[in-house]
Amino acid sequence: MKKTTYQDLGLIDYKKAWDYQEKLFAEIIDIKIKNRSLTVERQQRTPNYLLFCEHPHVFTLGKSGSENNLLVSMLELNKVNATYYKINRGGDITYHGPGQIVGYPIIDLENFNLDIRRYIFCIEEAIIKTLKEFNITSERLQGATGVWLDTTIPGKTRKICAIGVKASRHVTMHGFAFNINTDLKYFSMINPCGFTDKAVTSLEKELCKKVEIEEVRSILKDKLQEVFGFDY
Repeated sequence: MKKTTYQDLGLIDYKKAWDYQEKLFAEIIDIKIKNRSLTVERQQRTPNYLLFCEHPHVFTLGKSGSENNLLVSMLELNKVNATYYKINRGGDITYHGPGQIVGYPIIDLENFNLDIRRYIFCIEEAIIKTLKEFNITSERLQGATGVWLDTTIPGKTRKICAIGVKASRHVTMHGFAFNINTDLKYFSMINPCGFTDKAVTSLEKELCKKVEIEEVRSILKDKLQEVFGFDY
């Protein structure tokens, strides 16, 4: 069942979006648990969701991350109007802010015949295909999630999209952060995703011009549909 509900949440507080994700995630899990005691004919189909949004300035630390990768104090975060959360996804620390497309697929992987590794691969593939529409060649970096540029050039490797997910009972939450017109100075306050030797970039920086984020959002939505087979 690949029917997927798409929602654009606009600019939304991180905690508010996180709470909404948790609500949808819990509803899907609850259906799956109840289905285990029912005959196939009586089982309820699990829904799938794709949420797009932007967040005000916020840093989030995954459960496997190190607080040492936040390089500034809470007082300094307050001065730049940024918040900070320890959250329940995988991965280390990252930044979200205006000008970034944040995507939260909350889907039942069993509906798509995917395991978690293939799921992450598919997210990366959709981003890579989207960047190709802007004549930017991107790729995966061995040993790291996300989408990267110039992975074979020492000192030039840079990340344009971070990925951090949680999965339980084959249901996903959290997702990806794709830098479009992102203010990259905020990344200087952290070791992005725990890396100290790799840079972060944005579509704006690579193209040397502001990008119409709505255009990118539309292309990315289509590429995710193409890769996953979403039925919006």
